[in-house]
Amino acid sequence: MAAIDETTQPLEADARAHAIAAVVDVKDVTVVYPGGNVGLDGVSVAVERGEFAFLVGPTGCGKSTFIRLLMREVEAARGEVLIAGRDIVSLPRKKVPKLRRNIGVVFQDFKLLPNRTVYDNVAYCLQVIGESRSSIRSKVPEILRLVGLSTKLHDYPDELSGGEQQRVSLARAFVNHPPLLLADEPTGNLDPETSIGIMQLLYRMNRTGTTVIVATHDSEMVDKMRRRVIELKDGRVVRDERVGLYRPGLDQPDETTGEFAARLRDENGNGHGGGEPA
Repeated sequence: MAAIDETTQPLEADARAHAIAAVVDVKDVTVVYPGGNVGLDGVSVAVERGEFAFLVGPTGCGKSTFIRLLMREVEAARGEVLIAGRDIVSLPRKKVPKLRRNIGVVFQDFKLLPNRTVYDNVAYCLQVIGESRSSIRSKVPEILRLVGLSTKLHDYPDELSGGEQQRVSLARAFVNHPPLLLADEPTGNLDPETSIGIMQLLYRMNRTGTTVIVATHDSEMVDKMRRRVIELKDGRVVRDERVGLYRPGLDQPDETTGEFAARLRDENGNGHGGGEPA
């Protein structure tokens, strides 16, 4: 019996450690939409604290469904969805808003309030969670400096470029420093150079300890960043690589990746990382 105990104790410790480390732990989850369409089919994925992961795959593969599942915008027909160790499938509906306060979300279409300034768009998400006025006055300018929009506080969304609007969206998602940040096609409407700036900001946010999950079709960005890649097809996970490419087996010159990595790691505010956007 002693030998069995010695074997099982480390396994139990490993399981507890995994539960603590995993910010997102999706276990055998199936999502079925009204009409019978299957959004996810038996998906199991764990994303650890501080990870940066890409969700890739063709249109309709389940990427957006996965993002919406973590926000409790869609519900699982089967399985468990743990956020920081808590199963949100059984979470009472009245507690869902509190869950979402700890999750930053960035969308392809920005979802900014058109009749509010840049400052007010970011401040609004703090107002709805009851932040004090003094806290808002401190946090909003700070996050707008981080995303390179310190001179755009009083501009309205229609006065900004697409890249600037997405920076406002990032500021709004990150202003409260959430432990989890979800991005659904954040560079989908942007040109390649602007996309680099957005991905650099997501990388810098990840470096502060926030777990980042990005659903994307941007194959070039995925290939250059060389982060974890989770591929979905027909609602199922068909590939999960710790350091992956958009499509396995298609490599690129190392110098291209190295140059891009250097830009991502620019912590001095040069280029698109911390200065004003072009």
